Amino acid sequence: MIQNYFSLAFKNLRKRGLRSWLTILGIFIGIAAVVALISMGQGLQEAVTSQFGTLSLDRLTIQNKGTGFGPPGSTVVEKLNDNDLKIIENIQGVEAVIPRLIRVGKLEYNKISGFGYGTDVPDEKKLANLFYETLGVEAEQGRLLEPGDRGKIMLGNFFLETNDFEKPFLIEKNVLINDFSFEIIGILEKSSSIQLNGIIYMNTKDMQNLFETKGEYDLIVAKVQDKNQIEDIAKEIERKLRNDRNEKLGEETFTVETPLQSLESVNTILNIINIIVVGIAMISLFVGGVGIANTMYTSVVERTREIGVMKAIGAQNKDVLMIFLIESGMLGLVGGSIGSLIGIGIAFGASSIASQALGINLFRVSANYGLLIGAVGFSFFVGIISGIFPAMQASKLNVVDALRS
Repeated sequence: MIQNYFSLAFKNLRKRGLRSWLTILGIFIGIAAVVALISMGQGLQEAVTSQFGTLSLDRLTIQNKGTGFGPPGSTVVEKLNDNDLKIIENIQGVEAVIPRLIRVGKLEYNKISGFGYGTDVPDEKKLANLFYETLGVEAEQGRLLEPGDRGKIMLGNFFLETNDFEKPFLIEKNVLINDFSFEIIGILEKSSSIQLNGIIYMNTKDMQNLFETKGEYDLIVAKVQDKNQIEDIAKEIERKLRNDRNEKLGEETFTVETPLQSLESVNTILNIINIIVVGIAMISLFVGGVGIANTMYTSVVERTREIGVMKAIGAQNKDVLMIFLIESGMLGLVGGSIGSLIGIGIAFGASSIASQALGINLFRVSANYGLLIGAVGFSFFVGIISGIFPAMQASKLNVVDALRS
């Protein structure tokens, strides 16, 4: 019997070919949008999360609160200073402290100028090794900066690929930074962190002299002895800095962040974005559901006599109800299936374009079978819900009135 229901419903949908496809169009646009947006949202979340892979679980980042967007510490009005550095160094459980400078400078090469970010590499051997270990960087060409390298710089991998200066950056070539000459001694391997690929690196003393920043820092990285105590050490740093600055709890002009706190903040933002974009896509599904209901109501009007004949030869109300529900459900099912395939195709296409544009396989999208099955099932459910009232109307038609129409 069920097989007969599906066979009859399928024949009815084929008979109304163009109208059925136009109805399905509304559903698969909504499902395609939902699948594509969720898949790309998950890919984006993985890409952003991977940017935290360079952070170790035993590192704290301390900086004054900033005024805008940019690399950590680069947008603050008041910089950290030597006094802050000493306070952090003297806290029990802190193994090493790396003060960091991040500044915007003018780069000139091949008589072409541009602007970008530069950062410093510590002049002490131990801190320099800790710096490289934290960032996980290696030289692709040349070598890494060492303590005592004056007038020398390293470049991020971006400088191997850019055509902005019309000539390739080469080892042992000189560039001008803020009108001072520096020799390129190394170009780093490509990093999964986009920021690291575009930065210029120089030793701390060179950077202090170039930007006149002695005694002030954009941020401070503290390595703790026991990563299991990192939260307690972070609270102690907050307390000591707050007391030194005479600031009240909750009114601090600085932040102390652990890697997990940073990751949680980013994930919260991304989850909110995902909810918003899915909510927008759901509007398309609602429109698709209205389209199914409209199609089914029209079908009831057009097939009133057919329904009367069915009832006259023995069909019961539940039989008519079942046929119309199956028809509406099939509209949703077909629309959901097509939409899921189109949606995952759009997500993979966007991932490929983003990877080519960035030059690294950072934005990765994978087929989430749970999402695809859920999307198809949900679209079938939308179809059933949209067809309930038209199906009930059809099943309650009086035989005599239906045959007279």
